[in-house]
Formats: sequence, structure tokens, C-alpha cells
Amino acid sequence: MSRTTPSRTPISRISRSSPAVLMLEDGRTFRGESFGATSDDLGRPAETFGEAVFATGMTGYQETLTDPSYAGQIVVQTAPHIGNTGVNDEDPESRAMWVAGYVVRDPSRIPSNWRSRRTLEDELRAQGIVGMSGIDTRALTRHLRERGAMRGAIAPAPADGAGEAALLQRILDSPGMVGANLAPTVSTQEPYTVSPASFGVSEVRLRVSALDLGIKSRTPARMAARGIEVTVFPATASGDDLLADGPDGVFLSNGPGDPATTSYAVEAAQKVLQSETPLFGICFGNQILGRALGFGTYKLVYGHRGINQPVQDRATGRVAVTSHNHGFAVDAPLDGRTDTPYGRVEVSHVALNDNVVEGLRLLDLPAFSVQYHPEAAPGPHDADSLFDSFVDLMQHPGKKGNA
Repeated sequence: MSRTTPSRTPISRISRSSPAVLMLEDGRTFRGESFGATSDDLGRPAETFGEAVFATGMTGYQETLTDPSYAGQIVVQTAPHIGNTGVNDEDPESRAMWVAGYVVRDPSRIPSNWRSRRTLEDELRAQGIVGMSGIDTRALTRHLRERGAMRGAIAPAPADGAGEAALLQRILDSPGMVGANLAPTVSTQEPYTVSPASFGVSEVRLRVSALDLGIKSRTPARMAARGIEVTVFPATASGDDLLADGPDGVFLSNGPGDPATTSYAVEAAQKVLQSETPLFGICFGNQILGRALGFGTYKLVYGHRGINQPVQDRATGRVAVTSHNHGFAVDAPLDGRTDTPYGRVEVSHVALNDNVVEGLRLLDLPAFSVQYHPEAAPGPHDADSLFDSFVDLMQHPGKKGNA
């Protein structure tokens, strides 16, 4: 009886990794192997600097890598085995990978999925993303959870103590996330329109102007599938720009960086509020709305990043499992109502793990926002109905913020 020999990846196709380190600004060092881009455009050994953060999702790594909100961050995946489904051409959330670096414990060499077109490492190399594998991501995650997200670097392993000291100094000299104005660097440079027809919907029911602070492709897609024609504007577009064509509503997107640096977006949001045009914001957009109303924002110790965060709607008591990616939060009173120049405001949603503000609702104007991601492509989809709430608000603006 003949025996079929199982197919194997040719040895020439298996990458040979070189020693690498992830060093944090407090001096903690993790040693492993390079994963992804190993040299820059000039042929020099590749290295990268950014804020080290951890993401708890067990799936959806392609969406994570292409989410503009991760710009400037070295993302650590807590799930130990990453890359099983490879990379396809349908799941990217934007035009490129935005992470500063990528850390996994055990990357899959051979993907197994009918939609896969390339391996994860091939895609990281093609897009110049420096990564690292083979380290104890459990220990790294616990360190970041106890000490907080902090600056770090992925680099070739230093040859000696002097090299390690030099790398640490470069980390300490690198910019942090506080004070980082990143939205314009990831935003579209020119307006564009997403039509319902692209999603098989023939009738345009409503029109929305979206401020792209780092928008993900699934967001206008979720709206277009509901018959909304979405025109996406650059991050620095003014309120007048957003309102010029008389839209039925305005959307403030997610995005990276410190919301305290985005006075341009805050001013645009205030203009929209003054016009009484229905407004909906998510993630960074929640923080922008908060600042427009007069609240402050602050940096979380290690942030919320993953697809398993419980959030409670305080009006109904309903708890949704939600997708998050934010390192800053709105500083607003959890209880009662706050008087602002735009009327009364209340905290509509709260994170059950740590009581962080997860949503705002205006009681005298048609506007609301949430800190999490109702458009989450890999899931969960518990909060997808928020887009229906936005539709209802645009159709009946007299109902005010009805998230």
C-alpha cells in the first residue's frame, strides 16, 4: 500500500530569524527573535520605537494591525498563537498597517484559511513593520498591566551592556503618547464618499459627514448598509466644511493620539453642536465630544484594547461585550447631569471593569457618543444597533441623544 507524504514548507521558505529585544523605558528587557521587517529601506538592521501596549483579542489581528488608532504603538498580542488565518485582501480596516511594532509569542508559519493570500510575516515585511516573537507575552502583559503602558523599542539584540544602555537612552529620548497629535498623519488628505450602492442598497435614505480622525473602513460600511451616504473629510476639516452640504448628521471617528492636542476637531464638533445637527461619535470621537462640552480627558494606566470588554448602558442596565482600543478617557461625573454651554449631559455608558466613562448623551441636543467600537469587524457585534440609534436620531432629531 502506497503512503502519501504530507506536504511540507520548503526549508528555503522558512525564515531564519535573528536575535532581537523588546526594551521598555523602565529598563525591563525581553529577548526573542525578529519577526517581520528585519532591515530598513537603506539596508540597515530594522528597529522601531513606540508605546508598548497589550491587546486581548484572540482573533482579528489583521484588523488590529490596520486600525489607524494603533499608530505610534508597539502592540503585544496576549493570545499566544497568532497568524493561523494568514492575511487576506478583504479584512484591512485602512490602506496600511499603522502599528509601530508587533509582538507575538508563537507565530504560525503556515496559515490555514480559504481566504488567506499571504502569511502574516510576509505582510509585515512588505509593509515594513518591525516585530518580535518567542517571548513570554504573559509576563510582558502582566508587567504592562502593573506598571502601565510605556515607551519601548524593538531592536536587534545589543552586543553588550554599553549597547543596552545606549538603546535605553534612545527610548527615553523618544516621544510619548501624551501630547501626541497623530490624527492628521493617518487621516485621508481629500474628501471621499462611500455610497450605499456599494453595499447593494439602491436608495439613499440619509447623508452623513464623517470627520476622519483615523476612521476604520467598517464604520462607513456599517452606515452605507443602512442606506446612508457617507462623505469622509480630513481630520482638520472645519465645522463649516462638515455642514456645507446640509448633511442629516455628522460622525466623529476613532483615531490615535492625545485628544488634548486636537483643538481643530473640538472646534469642529462645537460648530456642529451649535447647528443642532445630529452627531454621533465613537472612541476618539467620544473624547472629542467630551472636550467640546467642556470635560477634560486623561491617560489610562494601561488602556482598554481587545474585543472582550463589558460595558453597561446605564439607562437600561443592559451589558454588552464590546471591542475597545483607547488609552485616554473622558473625565466626566458618573452620576447626575452636568450643565454645559450645549445643555445638560449625562454619562450614558460605563465600563464594568474599572468604571471608566464609556458614553455621553446630550439631553437638550441630538448628540451622543460611545468610547467603544460598535462596528467591530471580527466581533463582538453586541453594540451594532448604535448605528440604528444614529439613523433614528437623524430621522427624529427632536428625540435628542438616544444612544
